[in-house]
Amino acid sequence: MRILLTGTNGYIGMRILPLLLESGHDIICCVRDKNRLSIDQETRKKVSVIEIDFLTTPDPSKLPKNIDAAYYLIHSMSSSTKDFDKQEEISAQNFNIYVKNTNIKQVIYLSGIVNEKNLSKHLWSRKNVEETLYKGNYNLTVLRSGIIVGSGSSSFEIIRDLCEKLPVMITPKWVNTKTQPIAIRDVLNFMTGVLGNTECYNKSYDISGPDVLTYKQMLYQYAKIRNIKLFIFTLPIMTPRLSSYWLYFVTSTSYKLALNLVDSMSIPVIANGKQLQEILNIQPMTYTKALELAFIKIEQNQVVSSWKDSMISGRFRKNIQKYITVPKRGCYTDQKKIKLKNPESALNRIWAIGGETGWYYGNWLWKIRGYFDKFFGGVGLRRGRTHPDEISSGDALDFWRVLVADKNNMRLLLFAEMKVPGEAWLEFDIDNNNILHQTATFRPKGIWGRAYWYLMIPFHYFIFGGMIRRIASEI
Repeated sequence: MRILLTGTNGYIGMRILPLLLESGHDIICCVRDKNRLSIDQETRKKVSVIEIDFLTTPDPSKLPKNIDAAYYLIHSMSSSTKDFDKQEEISAQNFNIYVKNTNIKQVIYLSGIVNEKNLSKHLWSRKNVEETLYKGNYNLTVLRSGIIVGSGSSSFEIIRDLCEKLPVMITPKWVNTKTQPIAIRDVLNFMTGVLGNTECYNKSYDISGPDVLTYKQMLYQYAKIRNIKLFIFTLPIMTPRLSSYWLYFVTSTSYKLALNLVDSMSIPVIANGKQLQEILNIQPMTYTKALELAFIKIEQNQVVSSWKDSMISGRFRKNIQKYITVPKRGCYTDQKKIKLKNPESALNRIWAIGGETGWYYGNWLWKIRGYFDKFFGGVGLRRGRTHPDEISSGDALDFWRVLVADKNNMRLLLFAEMKVPGEAWLEFDIDNNNILHQTATFRPKGIWGRAYWYLMIPFHYFIFGGMIRRIASEI
């Protein structure tokens, strides 16, 4: 089958892509920015890639006519706290316009469980998108899921951050809300199982794991698996906004995502029936089994995708192409270079920078900068990195965004997503003479930007100088 995969760069999109390729399907990856498609060169050769922003005026000529099916994985919840529901509706309407003149037979949409009368804005938007997609000229299959548990999923990472960092928690009352989590592996089994299945045309199904748990129980079960002593005290006084700030400061989530999540956490998310399980003969795994599998992937460095790598986890909202060429005029730079005795070793250190490895010099200063950034509404250092020694363009790397990760040409270019009065780049480049060039570039915004640069010069002297020496060292 020829399949259109929207939201390819997302957490689910990156997971389902290899499964569809292994099944022999012809895949068209639909992304807003080709530079953000974080797949290896071998995989890129097997797929077609087209650029479409479903929030802009549709141009149906961009899509080929011969499409058999599509996965609709477009969500906007993390990009806005006010109008994400309108954005999601526009995207769905434009999607219908795009595929109207194709040969498409089926669209599969991953939604949320919406069985309560009073829905949060997030869940109401999911339901509204479902209704919009049902107006398209194709057979729609909707999979309504609750919390998805897997390595790199936003829910898993939030639970992980809370339990690992807060052995004693004072929590809002929404931790007593019941939900029905499902393992990412089971979600993917359902998503691939309904593909081309005519019995599932024009139907909506709830998918879930077997356990109905409160959020508090999910935290305690996580702690038990990790052998962590955890104490949770629940108070009824934390408002949604205070709860959002609490999640934002303690976990790696963005504030916008935290606010929208908290809005939904007061709503029970319980599946209705097991019809699709019976049709596809799938027996979903328990919550604890899903956690165990997630940690196996983490320990084996096999995390395929992480929500943190999405553009909406940082300050980027538009095409990253405009930032790839580092500006020269009107900028301040800190340039350092050093002769390398072992370029390959230095390159490996560059590719492992950040996350658990750290920044090779003055890590405590980097951490302080991360705390300040988080306090003033930035991303902080908690995003870390998805893989310990592999980087792709578009990945999140602490409070940086990877713009260029070209290991063959020995060049890594990062763009700052921390809160700064201007724009900042950090570049590592090894030339043909085995000289490592390390360049920090800052384009200030107004007088405060200039003052910020001069204030940071003493720190740059020690941090950047120590960093390049450690990267070049033989130890």
